[in-house]
Amino acid sequence: MKRIYVGNLSYSTTEEMLDTAFAGFGTVRNVAILQDRETGRSRGFGFVEMDDDEQATAAIDGLNGTDLDGRTLTVNEARPRAERDRGGGGGGGRRW
Repeated sequence: MKRIYVGNLSYSTTEEMLDTAFAGFGTVRNVAILQDRETGRSRGFGFVEMDDDEQATAAIDGLNGTDLDGRTLTVNEARPRAERDRGGGGGGGRRW
């Protein structure tokens, strides 16, 4: 399975529109457009998962730089998520 990053999405682009665009290249397993937690509005990017690596590569090559919903897409293989430091934060009560 290959995970694909799709950037520069219009705020009005739906997951269904993205699914339709990628389905022309093969079987789409999952589509997710990330949304802002506070406003619920699209953050302008999302991810598509495809089972077949060859179909996913064809979709990346075929859709990168093309227009969807009035925007030029940035499409590439998603990088693994970076580990985040879950360590302490918050400044304790230091007094000078």
